[in-house]
Amino acid sequence: MPLPAALQNSKTLQGIAWMVLSSFLFVGMTGIIRHLGSGLPAVEAAFIRYFLGSLMILPMVIRHWPGRLSKRETGFYTLRGIVHAGGVILWFYAMARIPIAEVTAIGYVAPIFVTIGAALFLGERLQFRRIGGVICGFIGALIILRPGFQEINLGQMAQLCAAPLFAISFILAKKLTETQDSSVIVGMLTIACTIALLPGAIFQWRNPTLEELLWLTLAAVIATAAHYTLTRAFQAAPITVTQPLGFLQLIWAAILGVLAFGEPLDPYVMIGGAVIIGAATYISHRELQVSRQQQTPTAIATKV
Repeated sequence: MPLPAALQNSKTLQGIAWMVLSSFLFVGMTGIIRHLGSGLPAVEAAFIRYFLGSLMILPMVIRHWPGRLSKRETGFYTLRGIVHAGGVILWFYAMARIPIAEVTAIGYVAPIFVTIGAALFLGERLQFRRIGGVICGFIGALIILRPGFQEINLGQMAQLCAAPLFAISFILAKKLTETQDSSVIVGMLTIACTIALLPGAIFQWRNPTLEELLWLTLAAVIATAAHYTLTRAFQAAPITVTQPLGFLQLIWAAILGVLAFGEPLDPYVMIGGAVIIGAATYISHRELQVSRQQQTPTAIATKV
């Protein structure tokens, strides 16, 4: 079956495609924040990025607003905004202080929390190939970071602490996709983060330059699109299918670091990247096979 037809007929493959696109967009936003450096306080830069994103996505939220939210949905949106804002502050801090590939690699602690949380709270099955993909991807990240663990600096610590916060945010997003539109989920996250970041931004405010504002505007556009594609991936397929593909971000980040910022690419990055690509490729291949089998279900295929 041609790939376009397979995509049209398979929610799983659609989820994979959305996740790959999301990985490109998130790395693009990462490059912008890396370029800005530590000139602006992390909380202020994060606030400006989310405030601009709120302005961009607000019309779409209004258009797709479902009406009155339940207490459960309101609680999910509020909690997600708080924990995600905390993760964003830590991520902005780390991004200005350690190489792009290292920030991305440390972030792969998050899928471990996501996979465990999806099994405990979402009831998703942890099939062997999915567990294997996550584990192999995490091993690849550890191979890259091994020299760095000799001395853990504040940037690395910040990213390590951000990982479980982002994991909670991803799990809450998955729960919200059961009843909410993608545009509303992304919009509410953006607005909630803006509100949560406002007090810290006021406390550490420094007037940004025009160039900084322009870069943060571009970052807001790319990041908003990335969150939208990520939410579409969550809607189309289980987290345990899409999450291993997020490891591709490390490859794009390493390439961007070398080409745009002259960051060294050592052998550990190459070896770890090969492990990650192998895991992601295996996951995609296996899900494609399962998707094709489901076109003519058998007694075995319906249990996969």
